[in-house]
Amino acid sequence: MVTTGTPLRVGIIGANVDYGWGGRAHIPALKKLPEFALTAVCTTRPETAAATADRFEVPLSFHDHKELVQHPDIDVVAVAVKVPYHFELTMAALNAGKHVYTEWPLGATLAEAKEMADAAKTKGVQTMVGLQARCSPFILRIKELIAEGYVGEVLSCSVANVAVGITEAPSDRMWRAPIEAGASSFTIGFGHTIDALEYAVSPFKDVSGVVSTQVPKWLNTDTKEMVDVTAIDTIAISGTLENGAIASAYVGSAPQHGTGYRMEIIGRDGTLVASGSGGPNTTPLQLQGGRAGSDKMEDIDITEAGVWTPNDVPQGPPFHVAQMYRKFSEQIATGTSQVPDFAAAVRLHELLDAIQRSSDTGQRQQVHKG
Repeated sequence: MVTTGTPLRVGIIGANVDYGWGGRAHIPALKKLPEFALTAVCTTRPETAAATADRFEVPLSFHDHKELVQHPDIDVVAVAVKVPYHFELTMAALNAGKHVYTEWPLGATLAEAKEMADAAKTKGVQTMVGLQARCSPFILRIKELIAEGYVGEVLSCSVANVAVGITEAPSDRMWRAPIEAGASSFTIGFGHTIDALEYAVSPFKDVSGVVSTQVPKWLNTDTKEMVDVTAIDTIAISGTLENGAIASAYVGSAPQHGTGYRMEIIGRDGTLVASGSGGPNTTPLQLQGGRAGSDKMEDIDITEAGVWTPNDVPQGPPFHVAQMYRKFSEQIATGTSQVPDFAAAVRLHELLDAIQRSSDTGQRQQVHKG
């Protein structure tokens, strides 16, 4: 049992020295946080695991995840691998009685996410899903301003997020082509984007949407063959939020040039706008606002209350992940809710399923409150 003041010992599954989210975001984040001790890394091959441990001065390395999750010197397991493997690795960590941070999407399906959330509850451990926009100082500032009445009654809001999408890839990236992999613009880009809107403004009460695969073939750059694709790349929705506002969202993959992120919140007494080159879960945003009686929109600064990391944490993905880890340490120490847990992930999976049903049936769907 870890006591307050003792660093939590973390093992990362998916921390390759050369590529991947674990090495790019988790390791540089953890290295700057005194609440944690990066104790172990795990990859699928012993040589890459050893190379990662050597480069980042990590005491333990594994190529079998079962050994990592069972090791007595590990308190927290971070699962930062391809989505199809989230379920197996997360369940192994939960069954070993470890606290778990699994990246979003939690599972490849809603059923997988529910089973993981149920297992976490049964085991009595703390969990966190990687919905990093909830720890973005910019999204937190918007949430704070709305709560303070900056815009008054929220009448409507909209969000768009368009990134450069995949039209070609090498063989080792083609795993994302089938929809069953659970790693598309719908689950990842849209999931992060819509979660930020719901967190800052209000959850959806009902939703109508269309999802589509607008680029149904990718070029395999290794074999020069065209590969059939079923992964969703374009999403457009509208609906009613629980606070009564009307909302819309568009997320797409642009074959050539992405146009970035923009969220607009229209209230009876004011307007807020957040924009950036990338999504709210990885990128700094520009905030602007205008209230009744003002002639123009003005820049809005974030507050110190929304920045929880040391100054030397690298910006971008490491910063957002470090924000998450810092709150996760508080949740583990106190048992109080601080971060989006597996139950929150299930709620987001349910929203995505409702949108898919709406697209399939052409009918508006009610959304589970969670």
